[in-house]
Amino acid sequence: MLTAEIVDAIGGLTAHVKTYAATLPSIVHLTVVPYGVKPTTEAADNYEGIVSRTQHQSAGTPYKALNESLICSLEAFEQGNLIGTVQALLAVIDHLERMHRDQEIEVRRQDEKRLAEYRVALRKVLPGNKPELEETGGS
Repeated sequence: MLTAEIVDAIGGLTAHVKTYAATLPSIVHLTVVPYGVKPTTEAADNYEGIVSRTQHQSAGTPYKALNESLICSLEAFEQGNLIGTVQALLAVIDHLERMHRDQEIEVRRQDEKRLAEYRVALRKVLPGNKPELEETGGS
């Protein structure tokens, strides 16, 4: 498995998270919060497919250390836990960056840029991360 392949997988998972986040209402009633608003079965299956492929391809490579976080992201995604999904994917990105810093893997400049873009995209979907709403606050 190459770094570019794991970055592609993170990109695919990030796309699923963004699509799912776009379907969520801007205000979720407290009665729904513990259970979340779950993604469609098709979205969950596609997400699981990416995680499964990545697990199989990473066997015997330094990237196998990412599998636990990927499984956590899958479980959170299936439950409709947007925050848990994003946190797990951010942990994957953090781990990749540590592996690169420790020279365990080689990351091309373009892959570094893509990881940074995915980090920004994931943070944007988190609840409460709407900078445009800050201007509407009372002064």
